[in-house]
Amino acid sequence: MDRDLSPTGTGAPRALVVRAEDAERVPLPSGGGFGLLVDGGSTGGALGANRLDLAEGADGGLPHLHTRSTELFHVLTGTVEFLLDGTLTPVAAGGTVVVPPGLPHAFGAAPGSAARLFVVLTPGLDRFGYFRALGRVQHGLEPFASLLPEQDRYDVHFLDPEPWRAARNRS
Repeated sequence: MDRDLSPTGTGAPRALVVRAEDAERVPLPSGGGFGLLVDGGSTGGALGANRLDLAEGADGGLPHLHTRSTELFHVLTGTVEFLLDGTLTPVAAGGTVVVPPGLPHAFGAAPGSAARLFVVLTPGLDRFGYFRALGRVQHGLEPFASLLPEQDRYDVHFLDPEPWRAARNRS
């Protein structure tokens, strides 16, 4: 895996190639998991990218927002429900959602559907540590509260989960 994009003038720009077998996998208890593809540090801060596999009806991200990053979701398989500033929107395979900084959002596989997402955040911050910690939280190895002091570092600011739960119960 080539990790030097060299946009800073230290050398000729080089492509970053991450092969499927090189991507770190962070399993989730539901059988899904994160595929950690590209962290911000490996792109000179340009972007970060991951793949997320969600089991049938599983939550992907509880309500949160990013103050600095735009988040792009491309639904590869299945149907994903997105709560975008209070509105529940289903998006089927092939659909794309772009969430600008400051917009509250949550997402999860629709009831009766497993899903796979490709997710890009830009600008890229080093968030692999966040996904690893989230995996430990989901497996009950660490409390959710352990993520709270890291909200600024990872630009993931947690919001009240009740609107998400209420919207999912209505669907």
